[in-house]
Amino acid sequence: MGTMLQKSGMPAGEIPEKYNIEHPEQITAIHKAFLAAGSDIVYANTFGANRLKMKKSGYSVQELISAGIACGKAATAGTDAMVALDIGPIGQLLEPLGTLKFEEAYDIFREEIEAGKDADLIVIETMTDLYETKAAVLAAKEHSDKPVFVTMTFEENGRTFTGCTVSAMALTLEGLGVDALGVNCSLGPKELLPVVEEICRWTTLPVIVKPNAGLPDPVTGAFSVLPDDFAEAMAAFAKLGVSVFGGCCGTTPEHLAAAYQKLDSMPVVDRPMPEIPPAICSPSVTIPITEPRIIGERINPTGKKRFQAALKANDIDYILEQAVQQTDAGADILDVNVGLPEIDEKDMMIRTVKALQSIGDTPLQLDSTIPEVLEAALRVYNGKPIVNSVNGEEASLQAILPLVKKYGAAVVGLTLDENGIPKKADDRFAIAKRILERAMAIGIPKQDVYIDCLVLTVSAEQDGAVETLKAMRRVHEELGLRTVLGVSNISFGLPNREAVNRTFLTLAMENGLFLPIMNPNIASMTEAVRAYKVLKGIDRSCMQYISSYTGQTSAKPAAATAGAADSSMTLAYAMEHGLKKECGSITAKLLETTEPMEIINNMLIPVLDETGTKFEQGKVFLPQLILTADAAQAAFSVIKETMQQRDQAPVSKGKIVLATVKGDIHDIGKNIVKVLLENYGYTVIDLGKDVPCQAVVDAAIEHQVKLVGLSALMTTTLGSMEETIRLLHEQYPSCQTVVGGAVLTPDYAKQIHATFYAKDAKDTVDVAKQVVG
Repeated sequence: MGTMLQKSGMPAGEIPEKYNIEHPEQITAIHKAFLAAGSDIVYANTFGANRLKMKKSGYSVQELISAGIACGKAATAGTDAMVALDIGPIGQLLEPLGTLKFEEAYDIFREEIEAGKDADLIVIETMTDLYETKAAVLAAKEHSDKPVFVTMTFEENGRTFTGCTVSAMALTLEGLGVDALGVNCSLGPKELLPVVEEICRWTTLPVIVKPNAGLPDPVTGAFSVLPDDFAEAMAAFAKLGVSVFGGCCGTTPEHLAAAYQKLDSMPVVDRPMPEIPPAICSPSVTIPITEPRIIGERINPTGKKRFQAALKANDIDYILEQAVQQTDAGADILDVNVGLPEIDEKDMMIRTVKALQSIGDTPLQLDSTIPEVLEAALRVYNGKPIVNSVNGEEASLQAILPLVKKYGAAVVGLTLDENGIPKKADDRFAIAKRILERAMAIGIPKQDVYIDCLVLTVSAEQDGAVETLKAMRRVHEELGLRTVLGVSNISFGLPNREAVNRTFLTLAMENGLFLPIMNPNIASMTEAVRAYKVLKGIDRSCMQYISSYTGQTSAKPAAATAGAADSSMTLAYAMEHGLKKECGSITAKLLETTEPMEIINNMLIPVLDETGTKFEQGKVFLPQLILTADAAQAAFSVIKETMQQRDQAPVSKGKIVLATVKGDIHDIGKNIVKVLLENYGYTVIDLGKDVPCQAVVDAAIEHQVKLVGLSALMTTTLGSMEETIRLLHEQYPSCQTVVGGAVLTPDYAKQIHATFYAKDAKDTVDVAKQVVG
């Protein structure tokens, strides 16, 4: 739609959705052109019609979307074609990457869904943030009964802009109950082939592919892939079993007509259903449960006075430190239980899950006995978690399993019922089988049911250990399920508990245990799991084992349990793990003996640089980059406050002006650049988006900056970028410029006489160091 509107003369910076009301005949004509090319579905011109983007449009969301659907219906009248409500990203980053709350994002999408009630289906597309995508899907599922299609946007590294993997997208969205999923925009069709192959390996749903027509020429705006080449590439997707085809940026009715003719001449390929392993995920980390995986048990108040005190005091930072320690020690998954009678467990669970997601990417096991608490946690969790737990009691089955189904989680089934924990393995097995049957009856996949055969204290029930092992082996071998076990319960009341725990853990793994719930900070326990994987041939060439014990040092001992200002924690460690409170505390202590600029130049900047290098190498992703930058900001804030108290000049490495150019209303990329620059110590004058050329020049002169950063996402606004640079050269020639954005290339940056081209936020920081210092 955007390509066709631009071709028809829509001015740069115009809001396309306004055409639904002001030029409906033009929108209807574009739809008809795509229908004539063979389209079965047209996307209404509603991509950006949310309350934030449409604030200055002069129309309500209801008016714009209703008119957009009406244009589609007018075009499809008398045909079998359907009209889709098209929903794109909100245009702001959600927490923790930005400031938009998950709940507000949900409400924005709800408004769009309700306004589009006359559509035949709902399409959520061009998403890069799995969290935002989940908010949109929940809004669609809870406020409509129409089919829901979802496509995300992936880069050549197989991840979205925010670091989301293909597997995480597929696991999460299929679990949430969407009807088809896939990829749109991103790249040209040939470059998307590996991404689509990966999608086909991770979902049983129909797969959607809507590539761009290559990349646009910055000068002419023409896209690089011609209709015949586009059609040939689409044929390759058809051979994979893709069933929904379309085009995104740069594609025209001619592209779709060529694709239609090519696909119509090919036999339909029935895609073989993939064997998807049991798995859970956060957006950037997928954990297949194909080998023993450690679930860290320390985020749980049971028997832990210090943890109970932290909950009562709302000390989230203590909980975060427990998470970091366990992950560093080898936990693959973190159990999260904040149940304490004296607190509001639901509120604390929501805040804890959000906080954990803000400092790490380890998948979570959500642990509560209260259904309302579990649902609150499931709602705000970003990815596919484990629910701990359901049991064989009828009340539990009725309350917990529907939640697991709705939110697409995996679930732990406890082998107990109204009669308690059976003594014999056969009776526990029977409960496990009943839980599995009830789960599958409401559509929970078999591979998402994990069974806990329960550990009885060996000092009181000595035969119970053998019965647990028997039950676990039967569950794994006869039912084909993964098993879970709280290992340390076995030794309660005995001396030298660690020896009993370690030995039982090894026996349990040999009898089918995949998910031991344990304290990974106890080295011998973690060592037992790692050694077991080597001896069973799971850890091929002993690579995991070797990497765990060769040259591994930590700035903070993994088993430490002291408070946030613990002298054994370094500033670098706190920054790398996103511990903002600790960054502030450590910086305040350092300022007693160390000059502010020494802290900045020798401690803060090197860690930011190291994280930036890892980002460029693809070892960490945008969430980790911003995590470290935000932690650094906590340290900078303490430094600035201290210097004010000492009547010293505030710390700033210099001023930089940033702007999204005239006619361009996209500013997420610019905002990320701003965050990173500020956390490197620069003062950023952010002029916002759609900034007039002369306004950029005036700001640069007023603030006497050495560097101006300009961003553009659309080829139609590159002229504004060039004009801004021309005016800067005329009126303020000493000022240098750095440009960036999806449509920019290094060659075009030179052509418009920009001083520097930056491919990402880290590149911009490098330029700032060179120019500003």
